[in-house]
Amino acid sequence: MSFRKIDIDAYDEDVLLEGELCEPDPRDPAQVLSDAKQKQAAVRSTLAKGDIPGALGIALDSAPYGPNVEDAKNLTLQTVVSILNSTKSSEINNVVKALSQDAQDTLMKYLYKGMGMPGWGDVSGSVLLGWHEKLTEVAGTGCIVRVMTDRRTV
Repeated sequence: MSFRKIDIDAYDEDVLLEGELCEPDPRDPAQVLSDAKQKQAAVRSTLAKGDIPGALGIALDSAPYGPNVEDAKNLTLQTVVSILNSTKSSEINNVVKALSQDAQDTLMKYLYKGMGMPGWGDVSGSVLLGWHEKLTEVAGTGCIVRVMTDRRTV
């Protein structure tokens, strides 16, 4: 038997499970997906009116997190990326300033998730880096630290 195939966590009493690190999303996975689809429709109508801060606020509100909601997470990422791609670079500062601190932190999570998925959908690295730069200018490095230490991944 190879030692590399042994799951040592099975023999450890003090092992931490992912579910113990943060509270799971109390909503049912089907409900989370339904909420994400509703948010996507609301974002489209808000974007059609030209209200980018409002659309981003809708998309970042109660983001899906935890296990078993990957479809909702991907749908929300697509929604956020579509907002980011449709924003002019000259408007980014004002949009970021209009967000609450929690929304800024959630936006940073989506920026990092988008950067971690190169070639996925319509994710553009230059757009994400531009948003990251402006968000860090407004929210400071504390936003990055909060995102890196938060166990609730989007």
